[in-house]
Formats: sequence, structure tokens, C-alpha cells
Amino acid sequence: MKRKIIEQLLAWKNRPDHKPLILNGARQVGKTYILEEFGKQYYKNYIRISLDLVPNVREFLSKTIEPLEIIAYIESMYDIRILPHETLVILDEIQDCKRALLALKYFREDHPEYDIAAAGSLLGIAINKGEKKDENQQENEEPFSYPVGKVDELNLYPMDFEEFLWAMDHHILAETIKEHYQNDAPMSESVHALALDLYQKYLIVGGMPESVSKYVETHSYLESRIVQQSILTGYNTDMGKYAKPSTTVKIRACYNSIPAQLAKENRKFQYKLAQKGGTAAVFGEAIEWLLQAGITLRCKLISHGFIPISTQEDDSDFKIYMHDVGLLNTKADIPVQMLLSSIESDNTFLGSVAENYVGQALTANGVALRYWKNGNTGEVDFVIQNGMEVVPVEVKKGRKVKAISMNDFKKKYDCSVGYRISSKNFGFANGIKSIPLYAVFCISNM
Repeated sequence: MKRKIIEQLLAWKNRPDHKPLILNGARQVGKTYILEEFGKQYYKNYIRISLDLVPNVREFLSKTIEPLEIIAYIESMYDIRILPHETLVILDEIQDCKRALLALKYFREDHPEYDIAAAGSLLGIAINKGEKKDENQQENEEPFSYPVGKVDELNLYPMDFEEFLWAMDHHILAETIKEHYQNDAPMSESVHALALDLYQKYLIVGGMPESVSKYVETHSYLESRIVQQSILTGYNTDMGKYAKPSTTVKIRACYNSIPAQLAKENRKFQYKLAQKGGTAAVFGEAIEWLLQAGITLRCKLISHGFIPISTQEDDSDFKIYMHDVGLLNTKADIPVQMLLSSIESDNTFLGSVAENYVGQALTANGVALRYWKNGNTGEVDFVIQNGMEVVPVEVKKGRKVKAISMNDFKKKYDCSVGYRISSKNFGFANGIKSIPLYAVFCISNM
């Protein structure tokens, strides 16, 4: 399936001074697949080494991390010639072999002519917390250090709605949505209705590539949900594999509480919903684990709308979303038929679903998640800084679009425009840009 990150990977390849690459992302977002596709399309050949499954390579790296020796060993093992700039060497599951990660430093310093790309899940957790030790690591080995400044990094997220449209063979619709986003001109009602219908399907299928692939193949929501449940089970397993037992309990409690957190009218994360009497001191480490694993997103409160808004963040007040809206709906066990009729439903949780979807789309476009509260009287769902412009963003699940809090924010901080995301068509009036729910993938930092 077509992924936007291919363009970023190609830009990396074409930079004369590029460093070894680390592709970060949660499990099952398609890191290995996309690196292999990249190798097939843009290199003479490629080699993929799964460091969690090939003990011979791990044993070799425990003895030496000299780049030319590594290249010679891999060539002999796979019987493939590794040519500078023409062969892509993919080191998969690099978090399972710290020596391989350290070797990237020496490739950068001594032999930058080789194109090395590593895929890592839970990388920060495995390294920083020391909760997974390389079984081949020797007692007299040099201390491990992350190759800061010696690698390039990219992040891969679940497929956004535009990539979902591509997978569903709606390329022209994707282009049409972007055109109307730019000129604020309403789409024809028939096309608008089609896009909303596909958006509702996306809420169910989500953006995990295997789930999307299964839906494209079978057109079965049930099959997609079976895939999603398997992914959730895998995440639960990782919590036990990459964390100490005492921390695992807290991580699972926090993760399992997310649907309940989002079901509240006040969606600020409350530790007591994870465990009675819970506090930041008890669960802070668990929250950080979930964020580093890439399976949750954090939206911080800002106290003011002044530039730069990053300086206004309150680290003690935040909302937590799941990194994929399809997984959220499966975890919350929301009936498919409810999501297919969600546009004008009175179910309050569906408003949280729309908000999670928007947070996921903004994150994929590099937009930091922040929100604003006006005391106890109102809340702006997201606040974006685009250059010298601060933009409040309100999210509505249907056509009821009254946005008192956004207007208060605009007036208070003299904002020239606000974004209202809802099921209504494109338009612009009274300083408010109307953006349909299906067009959120168009919003990015300028």
C-alpha cells in the first residue's frame, strides 16, 4: 500500500551527506514493509536482517562492530553483494540488539557510503530503561550509548485518511478534498456524502496497515476487528516483555483506562480512573512508557494563546488518545453499526472518537497536540501554531457546530482564523474555516 513516508525516505536517500537511518514507530504500523518496498523501488538490491530472529548476526556483533567486517559477514551469510549507495541494508527490530545500534555510529564516522536503515519499535524503552538486555552482551563490553548526532530519524504512524483513500482506490477523491481545502469551496453534496461515508468506515477500520489490507481484501469489518484485537493483544504482551512486572501492572491499567478517560465530559487524564487513589507519582512512569512505545498520544494544556505556545504548556494537565482510532473503537467495543450512524448520534463518546481521530491526523502531520481551557466554562479541543499565527480548532462529530469557546479564544488572543471540524461541507465565514472531518489530513504546520 502507498505510504507518504516513501517521499521522506527518498529525500533521505538523495541527500549526499545522509546518515544511517532509524525508522521509529509503534509495532504493526508498517516499518518493515515500507523499508522493503523502498529497497525494491529505489535500490539495485536490499538485504533485511531480523535481529530478533538471526542469532548468528547477533553473536558476530558481540565480537566486532567494525563496518567493513559487518558488511563482509552479511554478504557471505546472504550471498548478496552489498554495493555503496546501491544496496539498502535493513536492520529490523534493532531494539533487540544494542550492539547493532552502536555500530551505526561507526558506519557514519568511517564508512558513510553504505546505506543503512534500521527499524525499531520500543527503542527508547529498551535502551533508556535497560529493561531488555542483549543476551550476547559480554561483561567486559564498552558501555552502551545511543549514537546521538550519528543517525537520521523518521517516524512512521498508522495510515491517515488520505492513505486509506489511496488503499480504497479513491485517489481522485483525495486530490479533490485537498483542492477544496485550499479554496474553501463546498464540494457537491454527493461527493461530500461519499467522503463522509468513507470517513465513517475509517473510524472502524482505522489506519493499522494490516487492518486496512484485510478490509480492502474482504470488505469485512469483522475481519478488520479480528486483526485489531490481535494487535491489541500484542501490545499487551509487549508491556510484560519490555517492562518490570511492577511497572507492567501500571502500564496496563493506564492503557485500559483510555476509553473511560475519553468518555468523560472533561477528558483530562485522571489517574484515579486507572486505579483508585492513583497519582502522577505512581503512574507517571507508566504514561511515559505508553508514549515512548508510540501507542498513545498526549495533548497538553496551554495556559495562554501567545506565541510561542510551546512555552505555555502545563505538564500536569493533559489528555491521552490512542494512536489509532480503529484500535480505540475495538478496545472500547463500540458496535460497528453505531459508528456507521455516528454523524448525528447523541452518544457523547462518539465526540471523543472524532477528537481522537483528529489528534491522530494532526500528529501524523507533525502538529504538536495542545488544548486550552477557559476556566471551567469552556475548552478548545486543539490549538495550533502556524508560523506567526495561532489557530484554535474545535471538533464536532456532526452538524451541531456552535463553538462558543473557540470564539472566546479568537477574541481573547486576536486570532484571525479558527478551524471548525465537523460533518459540514467546506466553507469560510466570520473568520471560521469549516473543515469536514474527512479533510483533517490537509492540516499541517506551514
